[in-house]
Amino acid sequence: MKYELVEVSGESCANCLTLLPVVNRLAAARGIPVRHVEVTESAAAEVQKLQIERVPTLIVFKEGREIARCTGYQPEEILEVWLDAKLEE
Repeated sequence: MKYELVEVSGESCANCLTLLPVVNRLAAARGIPVRHVEVTESAAAEVQKLQIERVPTLIVFKEGREIARCTGYQPEEILEVWLDAKLEE
């Protein structure tokens, strides 16, 4: 199965900056690529397509289809449990 984790954040979002290294570490440990999307004017079309309402937002894709979404800051332990649960579905 091909998974991708999309991490959407804003440049002035402290929670996003704190979360990014955690997301990268968790995904790397599971062999999942991470695509970072910064909410900027140049990325507005992609942000709209992803239906982003808040940052940070994490979206898990399986075979190109969204299977899970998590919005807002979450502690590493919670993200780890959430990600593992979604990968097992």
